[in-house]
Amino acid sequence: MLNRFKSLLAKRTSGVGIELAPERINVAQLQKQRQGFKLTALSSLPVPEGIFQEGQIVDPSALAELIQKALAESKIKAQRVATAVPGRESLVRLIPLPAELNDQELREMVLNHEAGLYLPFPREEADVDYQKLGYLVDEDGIEKVQVLLVATRKQVTDTYIETFQQAGLKVDVIEINSFALIRTIREQLRSYGPQEAAVLVDIQFDSTEIAIIVDGVPQFSRTVPIGTYHLQKALLRAMNLPASRDTQMLQEITIPVTVDTEERNDLVGVNPGILSMLRVLAELTDELRRSLDFYLSQSENLEVAQILLAGPGGGLRQLDDFFKQRLNLPTMQIDPVAALSLEVDEDKITPAQRPGLGIVLGLGLREV
Repeated sequence: MLNRFKSLLAKRTSGVGIELAPERINVAQLQKQRQGFKLTALSSLPVPEGIFQEGQIVDPSALAELIQKALAESKIKAQRVATAVPGRESLVRLIPLPAELNDQELREMVLNHEAGLYLPFPREEADVDYQKLGYLVDEDGIEKVQVLLVATRKQVTDTYIETFQQAGLKVDVIEINSFALIRTIREQLRSYGPQEAAVLVDIQFDSTEIAIIVDGVPQFSRTVPIGTYHLQKALLRAMNLPASRDTQMLQEITIPVTVDTEERNDLVGVNPGILSMLRVLAELTDELRRSLDFYLSQSENLEVAQILLAGPGGGLRQLDDFFKQRLNLPTMQIDPVAALSLEVDEDKITPAQRPGLGIVLGLGLREV
C-alpha cells in the first residue's frame, strides 16, 4: 500500500509542491536559506471548466498538459513532486489504542482492523496511512497511544497518480490539503496552549474546509459546499450578469461588517449583489458555528482561541471582521508568505494571491 500511496505524513527531501484545484494549478519550489526559506519558483495557471467535476479530476490528460505548462513557466525541472487531495476526499481520525502494542502489532491493528471501523466505504477500496502521535491516560486511568489515521479512496489517489504520470512526473507523496496548510502556519499554531483550539477555515473555489486544531493536530474536519464561486455567483446573479469562473471581482469588494435596515437599503441602491453575497457568507458562518458547537459539546475544558481564514477567499477585505462580529470570536486572515517569512520578489506575488498560497507552500516546504 505504501509503495503506491507513499506516506501521507512522512517527510521527503526532493521535488516540488503542486496543488491541483478546480479553478487553478499552483506550483511552488522552496529553498533552504540561512534560518528560513526562499521561494525560488512559483507558477499559477487557471484550470478550464470540465477538467474537474464536483471537486474530482475527470480529465487527467488535459490536467497533465496544464501541469507541464506550469512547470515550464516556472522553469522547474522536476521528476518527483508532492501534492494533496481535498479534505472532502479523505478521512482523518484520532484514535486511542492500547499502549502495550509494539510497532508491528500497532500497524496490523490500525491498517487491518481500526481503519475498517471508521471508513464510510469498504476497506479494500481505501488507501490508508497512520502516524503515532504520543501517549495519554484515558478517563479510566489506562495508558493509550494516540494514532492519527488518514485514508482516501484508491480511486482518488489512482487518478492523481495517473495525472502526474501523464505529465512525466512521479508522485513522491500525497497528503491532505489541511495538513499542507497546517505546515505553512505551524509556527503560529505553536502560540496556542494545549486547551486552546485554532479553527482553520480554508475558503476554496467550490468549498470551504474547516479544521479544528489542537496542539498542531487536526481534531475535527468538515467540508462545506460553499466557496468563492458561490459568493461570486450570488453577486453576479443579483446584478443580472452572467456567471463566471474568474473570481477576481471579489478581490475588489469590501465585506460590510454589519448591515442594519438603513444600510441594507443603501446597499441595494449601490450594488444589489452585495446583499446576495452576504446571505451566502451568513450561511457559511452558520455552518461554521454548527461545527464549533458540535465539537465543543464533546470536548471538556477546551476553548476556541482563534479563527484563521485561509485560501483564495480567506483574504477578502474585512472578512475577518465579518466573522468576528458574527461569531464573537477572535478572527484573523492568514498571509502564508509572511507566516514563513519567505524572501520573495514582491512584483511576482500580488497581495490578492497571497492568501491562496498556503497549501502549495506547505507542499513545497516539506520537500526542503
